[in-house]
Amino acid sequence: MTKRLLILEDGRVFEGEAIGANLDVTGELVFNTGMTGYQESITDQSYNGQILTFTYPLIGNYGVNRDDYESIHPTCKAVVVSEAARRPSNWRMQMSLDEFLKAKGIPGITGVDTRAITRIVREHGTLKAALANANDSIDHQMSQLQATVLPKNQVETSSTSSPYPSPNTGKNVVVVDFGLKHSILRELSTRNCNLTVLPYNATAEDILAMKPDGVMLTNGPGDPTDVPEALDMIRGIQGKVPIFGICLGHQLFSLANGAQTYKMKFGHRGFNHAVRDLKTGRIDFTSQNHGYAVDRESLPDDLEVTHEEINDRSIEGLRHTRYPAFSVQFHPDAAPGPHDASYLFDDFMLMMDDFKK
Repeated sequence: MTKRLLILEDGRVFEGEAIGANLDVTGELVFNTGMTGYQESITDQSYNGQILTFTYPLIGNYGVNRDDYESIHPTCKAVVVSEAARRPSNWRMQMSLDEFLKAKGIPGITGVDTRAITRIVREHGTLKAALANANDSIDHQMSQLQATVLPKNQVETSSTSSPYPSPNTGKNVVVVDFGLKHSILRELSTRNCNLTVLPYNATAEDILAMKPDGVMLTNGPGDPTDVPEALDMIRGIQGKVPIFGICLGHQLFSLANGAQTYKMKFGHRGFNHAVRDLKTGRIDFTSQNHGYAVDRESLPDDLEVTHEEINDRSIEGLRHTRYPAFSVQFHPDAAPGPHDASYLFDDFMLMMDDFKK
């Protein structure tokens, strides 16, 4: 197999074997702790521009299938695994991980120490990194890497550019796409919602003209402060229609109401994050994928904390005290991951019913 290098901006270099597309790329190096769900993770638009390292040692053993896409055109930069399965097998499988990465133009590397890479990221925080051909000059690649400025328009490149419907017979819900996962649409469709998906830069006037029963603010990639146009939209619709925000949607909802966000050292990316509901004491295991969080000290009186992460006590859920609006940092759609928190979609349905009374 062809040799490939993973080069970190701090000067460390890992040599492994190439999988996927034959490309040199640069991105932000992050890690995911999930044991399964690699297809959903790779196709999650929240990884836009990132080099995704899987901590589980064997990846690709059940191949790739038609049902588990979270988006059709993934935008992660590259994939890093300890071992790529050589003989994947599953009754739903359509292709191997290597074939999938080649088809989607995503390079990868296998045969590297992903435990060591994860420790580096945990100790030093997320880093810029590059995947390069082993024949390339490391010094040249390193100087290019250190000079690279990572883009800040991930939401723009992840969101749909034009509205589209997902018809049904129930409540009319507008979904604002900041880089949505298809599982969000599936959960709403399961509840018979008639969906209209709008681009990230839709205005409050665009949304209210559709006379929705509710508005979903989806997940997405990057720094929430890079999407200022969304804040005016949220301020323009809250109080007039129920709102449910997930992940980036949660952060934007917070910013629109006067809170602040901060970049976490290495973020939460995995499917085993324990979250406490502060009202009931219930513990849910959740799917998470984010590098930013809401600053507790900056919260205005209008926002009440509803959920927190058990390990670091970061804010995982908020509710507006005056308007029918709430948000969570984790993924209640849980694809991949546990389904403990899917009841939040039912809470959204009830909120829309109550708002009509």
